[in-house]
Amino acid sequence: MPIVELHLLQGYGAEDKRRLHEGLTNAVRLVVPAAPEAITVMIHEMEPANYSRGGIHRTGAAAHTDPAEIVKDFLGTMEARDLESARAFLSEDFFMQFPGAPPMYTLEELIAWAGPRYRFVKKAYQGFDVLQDTGPAALVYCRGTLSGEWPDGTPFDGIRFIDRFEIETGKITRQDVWNDLAEVKAIV
Repeated sequence: MPIVELHLLQGYGAEDKRRLHEGLTNAVRLVVPAAPEAITVMIHEMEPANYSRGGIHRTGAAAHTDPAEIVKDFLGTMEARDLESARAFLSEDFFMQFPGAPPMYTLEELIAWAGPRYRFVKKAYQGFDVLQDTGPAALVYCRGTLSGEWPDGTPFDGIRFIDRFEIETGKITRQDVWNDLAEVKAIV
C-alpha cells in the first residue's frame, strides 16, 4: 500500500489540493501496480512563517489553472465562433496542425481552410487526458466525435477525433488535430 506525503505551504484551495491528490495518485499508478483506493496521499500544510529558503520567508505561488479547463473553454469559444475570446487563450507563438493542411498560425487561417470542407462542426467529448511534459508544457488530449454539416448541407455525425494541446503559462502554444473527416467524406 503506497503512501505519499506532500509538504505544502498554506494558501492552496480545496480544488487545488483535490488536483494534487488525483495527480499524485495517478503518478504512483504509473509505476506501482496498485488500485487507486490502495494509494494514500497526505498533504501536510505549513504556515509560511514556519518556512524559509535562504533565510527569507516565502509564500506559495498561485496554482496553475487546470489545463483541461483551458482547452474546454477554448473549444467552447471556437464552437460559438467567438474568435476574439478564443484568441485570448492562445500564446503569441501559437500554431495548429490539421490533417492535410500546412501549419496555421491564426484562427482566421483555420476558418478559411475549413470553409470549403464543412459548414460547421461540433464536438462531443468522451474524455480529456492531462499530463505534464518533461519540458514546460502541460499536454491535454481530448477525444470524442464530430458532428456537423458538409458544405451542401448534408449532416454528418459520429466521426472520431483526437486533439492534442500544449499549454505553457496558461496559454495554448500548439494544437494538433487528428480525425476521420476526410475518410468519411470520401465515402459519402
